[in-house]
Amino acid sequence: MTPEEKLAELGLTLPPVPAPIANFVTHVEEGSLLFLSGQGPRNHDGQMATGKVGAGVSVEEAYEHAQLTGLNLLAVMKHALGELGRVERVVKLLGMVNADPLFSDHPKVINGCSDLMVAVFGENGRHARSAVGFGSLPGQITVEIEAIVKVEQGRR
Repeated sequence: MTPEEKLAELGLTLPPVPAPIANFVTHVEEGSLLFLSGQGPRNHDGQMATGKVGAGVSVEEAYEHAQLTGLNLLAVMKHALGELGRVERVVKLLGMVNADPLFSDHPKVINGCSDLMVAVFGENGRHARSAVGFGSLPGQITVEIEAIVKVEQGRR
């Protein structure tokens, strides 16, 4: 089953690829690695989930925001590679949470993205990861996640 078929089986669709909000690109392919710039929880209508986790945004809501962010990362991967089947492995995620200073469940939030990667890519979706809290994120979004993936070479 292809990653796209797994997404369909999960009832998920990829949102449009968001344009960068500043002077950077959404991705850089270098050798067998694809580096993805940080993405946020943008829905299909372009709306971003905002707020501070632990102060108005629950862990459960933020988990869903991290999953939505993962869908945005997958959309960038597909745009960059032509098909998600070229992803050999999700290597690393860096998850940033716009969190109240006393909040301490950052890993539970970023699991929304990690769980999605495993659901889509199976064992090749398991990755190294950091989940950290920040005092703010651009536009007051709840979550921002960047990724590094290993890609199959020579196929387009």
